Amino acid sequence: MSVEVSRRRAWVMAARPQTLPAAAAPVIVGVGLAAGAGAFAPLPALAAFVGAALIQIGTNFANDYYDAIQGADTADREGFTRVVASGLIAPAEVKRAMWLTFAAAILVGTYLVSVGGLPILVVGLASVASGIAYTGGPYPLGYHGLGDAFVFLFFGVIAVTGTYYVQAAALVAGGVPLWIPEGTVTLAAVVASLPVAALSTNILVVNNLRDLEEDAATGKRTLAVRFGYRFARAEFLAMLAVAYLTPFWFLAAGDGIAVLLPLVTLPLAVGVARTVLTETSGDALNPALESTGKLLAAYAAAFAVGLAL
Repeated sequence: MSVEVSRRRAWVMAARPQTLPAAAAPVIVGVGLAAGAGAFAPLPALAAFVGAALIQIGTNFANDYYDAIQGADTADREGFTRVVASGLIAPAEVKRAMWLTFAAAILVGTYLVSVGGLPILVVGLASVASGIAYTGGPYPLGYHGLGDAFVFLFFGVIAVTGTYYVQAAALVAGGVPLWIPEGTVTLAAVVASLPVAALSTNILVVNNLRDLEEDAATGKRTLAVRFGYRFARAEFLAMLAVAYLTPFWFLAAGDGIAVLLPLVTLPLAVGVARTVLTETSGDALNPALESTGKLLAAYAAAFAVGLAL
């Protein structure tokens, strides 16, 4: 029984449920924006969340597997336990779980394609491919300083605008659209994606800040490794600025004062920033990593409510 419990826990560790706010946040904001615009569609929104969560988990499996076989996870790792590198689960099993999870995401995506057409097919396949390419393939994105751009684009801009798009398309499109129907991708959706993109990127920034020394030793050339602690901290602050200035764009565009609701999360943001600006150890940055995930979730919920109102 103890082996079974240990193995179940190992799979939970591999899936890393603490990263799911990065999958839920863009859907929450996309739903809030759609509700405010009269475009809310529950089934496409639910499918968008399930698909995003599966892509997130599949990417986590891919990271665990590829980082281990490429030697990026060492005994000096200060982050959360990786199941392949620690020997908890065989590499082949994690690789198989990765493919099965991405296959499930594609299956869910078939419904979204029936709603959003060719644009969603392209975005969905690109998201799966990028999830694998983040740490796998001939040119791993995360190993060459492209991880930040990947997260900003796929877990922010594309995820929020895509969530809004499938809801709007379900209401206005007839049949399976071959191109983007008019009014389904708006400037407001793109702007609303920026805080989610920024705070999702900050999760990676904290992760890379914590792992800077190990990544440098193993040849993983993240932006933190390439440009150092000062750059990573400046990037973190810049992403916070993007997140907390964006609601004022909506206010200036004529939305009500409720769009400033995300400002209630500023104390949490300041607390995390203090840690990021002063600490380098895993003991300090692991809690900061979790707090950044909580900040993303809280911000997204507040922003969604503000946009809906």
